Amino acid sequence: MISYHARWVLPVSSPPIHDGCVTVSHGRIVYVGSMSSAPTVEMRTFGNAVLMPGLVNTHTHLELTAMRGFLEDLAFRPWVLRLTKARSEVLTPQMMLASAIVAIAEGLQAGITTFAETTSSGVGHEALRTTGARGIVYQEVFGPHPDQVSDAMTGLTRHVAELRRADTPRVKTGVSPHAPYSVSDALFSAVADYTRAEELPVAVHIAESEAEVQLVKSGDGQFASAWRAREIPVDARAASPVTLLDKTGVLRTRPLLIHCVRVGGVDMTRMMDSGCGIAHCPASNAKLGHGIAPLHEMLQLGLQVGLGTDSVASNNRMDLLDEARLAVLLQRARLGSPDVLGSSRAIELATLGGARAIGLGREIGSLEVGKAADLAVFSLEGVRAVPAYDPAGALVYSVAGRAAKAVFVEGMELVREGQVRFDVEPMRRQVQDAGQALAKWLASATTS
Repeated sequence: MISYHARWVLPVSSPPIHDGCVTVSHGRIVYVGSMSSAPTVEMRTFGNAVLMPGLVNTHTHLELTAMRGFLEDLAFRPWVLRLTKARSEVLTPQMMLASAIVAIAEGLQAGITTFAETTSSGVGHEALRTTGARGIVYQEVFGPHPDQVSDAMTGLTRHVAELRRADTPRVKTGVSPHAPYSVSDALFSAVADYTRAEELPVAVHIAESEAEVQLVKSGDGQFASAWRAREIPVDARAASPVTLLDKTGVLRTRPLLIHCVRVGGVDMTRMMDSGCGIAHCPASNAKLGHGIAPLHEMLQLGLQVGLGTDSVASNNRMDLLDEARLAVLLQRARLGSPDVLGSSRAIELATLGGARAIGLGREIGSLEVGKAADLAVFSLEGVRAVPAYDPAGALVYSVAGRAAKAVFVEGMELVREGQVRFDVEPMRRQVQDAGQALAKWLASATTS
């Protein structure tokens, strides 16, 4: 048993505790409270710091880390095409595994202890187990033509069975029917039936871009033209992308809905009634020019929302406190109000909100007796954090971008003094090599 002391303990589910303490035994939290009432056990003090729950990243593509900076300034469909073609032709499974491990190391250093990973290769599962982090690995499935359903489901069930055999108490398998522009209605329905029967968590990219909305509502736009060029049937499919998920049964799986930039009141009510979680990715949404999601309205309705970084191919950073900062600033700019989405609520989105959105709210996301000891410690020393009147405000507005002082997953210390406690350098070298291979591929593709 050991206690951790800091100037501030931020439980999230209850008010901040000045001069607080968290006691851990066998990977579980057994005490949260003031230092004066803490159990008399071994004590480790972090001084002028905030001790809080580990951050929960509700949307990542860990395997794409080698593509950081590779897809800059492209419209969405060319961005997707370059990504998929280069991944297929350049990135080996070992390169993607190295990318995933490097991404997890970067996330851990930023205080992230849980990753909701959407993947085509599945390597994120091994990467999470190897590093000791927590996560759900959503195996992607693709197939825009109705004739592809049988083959797609055969491949999906095989991949899922392989991943589930390696599941651990901290790393679980899920499924992701990728998006309306890459999945037919028939495949959405087949995946919904399969995941309900197998009791698997589901995640889906939805309502992200205008091109996606055009494809679904009217059978027009860039994605529709691409489908017709491939002789894939194109018709108006539903009144909105969220309505499409309702029509095909996906909403009945209580999925994690990723992005939700272009959702209206009817969509949000339907999402609420279905018990969906939301992965809000403000940096990625803005960087790709998709827009600003109606986060304020979702929260007012009571939707379970968490924050996600998306891949570093679309964001360049694995920093969830920075996502919290952007979430606040963009909502205030969008609504023209200085009191929308306070910093305490933003921290909740990055922790307990994210945990609830991916179905882990009873296990992680807040400092409560009985929960897993997933902890992050951020120093309040230094130019950007002094003085600190409010711990949540300091985290959102000042500390974003700084490495965590310490990070624990189920009581195991994975970061100390800003450095991961496993050897990530060989993987970084492999990612560097992968980046060089991608650069050569791009040079060849643009000159041919």
